[in-house]
Amino acid sequence: MNEDSRYEAVRSRDARFDGAFFFAVSTTGIYCRPSCPATTPRRRNVAFFPTSAAAQGSGFRACRRCRPDAVPGSAEWNARADLVGRAMRLISEGVVDREGVSGLAARLGYSARQVQRQLNAELGAGPVALARAQRAHTARVLLQTTGLQAAEIAFAAGFASVRQFNDTIKEIYALTPSELRAARPGKGTRFGPVAPPTTPGVLPLRLAFRGPYAARQLFDHLQRRAITGVEEVGGEPGARTYRRTLRLPHGTGIAEVDEAAGDGWLDCRLRLTELRDLTTASQRVRRLFDLDADPYAVAERLGADPELARLVDGCPGLRSPGAPAPDELAVRAVLGQQVSVAAGRTLGGALVAAHGEPLPEPAGALTHLFPRIDDLAQATLTELGMPEARRATLRTLSSALADGTVVLDAGADRDEAERALLGLRGIGPWTAGYIRMRALGDPDVLLTGDVAVLAGMRRAGAATAGLKERATSWRPWRSYAMHHFWNAPATEPASPRLTTTESTGP
Repeated sequence: MNEDSRYEAVRSRDARFDGAFFFAVSTTGIYCRPSCPATTPRRRNVAFFPTSAAAQGSGFRACRRCRPDAVPGSAEWNARADLVGRAMRLISEGVVDREGVSGLAARLGYSARQVQRQLNAELGAGPVALARAQRAHTARVLLQTTGLQAAEIAFAAGFASVRQFNDTIKEIYALTPSELRAARPGKGTRFGPVAPPTTPGVLPLRLAFRGPYAARQLFDHLQRRAITGVEEVGGEPGARTYRRTLRLPHGTGIAEVDEAAGDGWLDCRLRLTELRDLTTASQRVRRLFDLDADPYAVAERLGADPELARLVDGCPGLRSPGAPAPDELAVRAVLGQQVSVAAGRTLGGALVAAHGEPLPEPAGALTHLFPRIDDLAQATLTELGMPEARRATLRTLSSALADGTVVLDAGADRDEAERALLGLRGIGPWTAGYIRMRALGDPDVLLTGDVAVLAGMRRAGAATAGLKERATSWRPWRSYAMHHFWNAPATEPASPRLTTTESTGP
């Protein structure tokens, strides 16, 4: 987009671009999301920024009406595999708050100076400014959804001091923390979180997304694969709630997400033993539910293929689920090799029961955290009843994850991670590609040997020959094409082989 097309998006209040860019108005000193309902400013008074941090760094404060800090993230950061994309994913995980700029640079394999220079050049803000904007958003959520004291919120959001917290809130929102708390949105407000009646220990969030959202397919996926003790899905289709345990940097957590989508958001509730984990927990849930996707860009690219167009039109907003814990997903992928989805789920439950870490207090059916990688690397795993070769693959994978031979964090180099996975005995191209798609959130993975994809193509009336060559036109959204074929409506019975292999969908 150029500045003229961005201005047209602002004039039409086009929510498709919320999070893709921000605009600021020189006469008011305010920056907004493109869909802000306020009167459209004159073009000569408008400046555009790639991030909210860049707008803040130029002296603009956040609009109180459209709450631009609550937009979904840009899909660009998930699609890009370069330094800037990897850095943005790590910053959203809270790495700068926990490890500083030097820790971020070490994870990326660059010098701190080079990371600073590239982020400033492309985004108009360095890692500290980007992390500061994220801390301010976390603080606003806590101010408006909890009764915590300001000092508690300051340190929970990652600020080094109460004074730094006060100064930042006033600079970004033009309000003191107590004034910002009093300005919490009311019931039915379109933007930002609504504060329901206070429940001790529960943080209510609205997790924003853009465009249509195929919640039924995503919740079906989670329900079929929910591992006993770690996950559960309750309720009737259309009104289900997904719950799971989370292992976080400073403690543990439980996330609950409702299937029924609001006007551009999913309702989420977090129970955390350490409030400092709020940013990390919310980002991990966002990745699991693929909330930063751009369904318009996906539909435009995939819908141009005549054989995919019917599937895209029939399931708008289909997402490619990620993973809240990449190491966990990798283990589950190996557990599910060459068995049915139900069998993989049973094996996962047995693994959790034998090696999972019990919660201090069970929360309904949630009783454990998924096992630590270090523990699995040393375990015999005989309780799984699998052949020794597959148990050896699990131990080999766990050892590689534990010692850093394979890195699957949010900022991992995806090509390097896939090569490292393929170097492990027992892991083939399908498993490595599936881990890349789910654990690393890569939107452009093509699983050419997946039998369920081929079955879905036949159900959709698509030719299965020459898949790799034809799929070039689907880039950079080939992962979404895989999900469309996995979810293709059944018009004829699948062969028995397709219903009993591991490749029956993600």
